[in-house]
Amino acid sequence: MPETAAEGREARVPFQLIEVDGPSMVPTLNPGDWMLVQYGARVRPGAVVILRHPFQQDLLVVKRAVERRDDGWWVLGDNPYSPGGDSTVYGAVPDELVLATVRARFRPRTGGQGEGQRSVVARLSWAFSALRPVLSDRSASRRLRAR
Repeated sequence: MPETAAEGREARVPFQLIEVDGPSMVPTLNPGDWMLVQYGARVRPGAVVILRHPFQQDLLVVKRAVERRDDGWWVLGDNPYSPGGDSTVYGAVPDELVLATVRARFRPRTGGQGEGQRSVVARLSWAFSALRPVLSDRSASRRLRAR
């Protein structure tokens, strides 16, 4: 997710659309999905958040805030098979690097052969599932504490 998409926006607008780039949050968010994010929203355990990468602050990443610790938020990707950075690599993320909370995702229709020939049922199914709220996964917090 390129930084230029949200550079400086958190101070001016409460909501923004950002495209997902990468598989670390599959199945919650897929590459190509669009997220509606809210800047300045309260972060709770289980929330999906946008943050500045602690070691490369010009890079924005999306992760699940699993647990609040003394030194910041412990964040993890939802996809255990995706290599990538999360708190297992860089530790807890300081509060000032957590920028926004993801409120909803929009999954665009995928093009392809026969796209114009899709049935009415298939189109209605896509329309029903395309826009979804991104809900907190409170079980993620419990799983981490149980380890």
